[in-house]
Amino acid sequence: MKFFIDSADTDEIIELAETGLIDGVTTNPSLIFKTGKNFLEVIKEICDIIPGPVSAEVLATEASQMIEEGLRLSEIAENVVVKLPLTWDGLRACKYLTDEGIMVNVTLCFSANQALLAAKAGATYISPFVGRLDDIGQDSMQLIEEINTIYANYEYETEILVASVRHPIHIMQSAMVGADICTIPGRILKQLANHPLTEKGLEAFLADWSKTGQSIL
Repeated sequence: MKFFIDSADTDEIIELAETGLIDGVTTNPSLIFKTGKNFLEVIKEICDIIPGPVSAEVLATEASQMIEEGLRLSEIAENVVVKLPLTWDGLRACKYLTDEGIMVNVTLCFSANQALLAAKAGATYISPFVGRLDDIGQDSMQLIEEINTIYANYEYETEILVASVRHPIHIMQSAMVGADICTIPGRILKQLANHPLTEKGLEAFLADWSKTGQSIL
């Protein structure tokens, strides 16, 4: 599974990129607004840090304007992925941009039918929002399984990019049902390494080592 970091904080992205665990980045207008920086400048900075895909979202709601904004965003760097909402206009813009050779991430997906439409429109990525489905009492992982089955049935190349991740269990479950990617807030990514038995074991090792009076260096 590939890990994308869901962030517009360049300091956080640099820190996590140094681990070698980050394959790409997703952003949205809300995340960029929190930085207080210029939208286009932030995308450029992130693309300079991360060689992998960087999703940048359009703000228009009509297809013609989405296309114009998508073309502008694609000029920032070769690794920009234009992020479009899963609306009828978004699908129309997706078809146009993918025909132009531009990567597209279709976002705000909440059903398998929506995911099927995005794949037929040529989306590079489909982003089902698992956390928001859980919030309303639906089984978000059933949706990921349904999308995975449909895409496998027809050999669609669209990758499943699990979004709205709320906790480490979402990541584990997504990996088990065959999602291609999870986009993860930095704090949740760091939680993946945490386990109380790991901490307890390390404390015991260090306590025993201190008793030896030795040093590796």
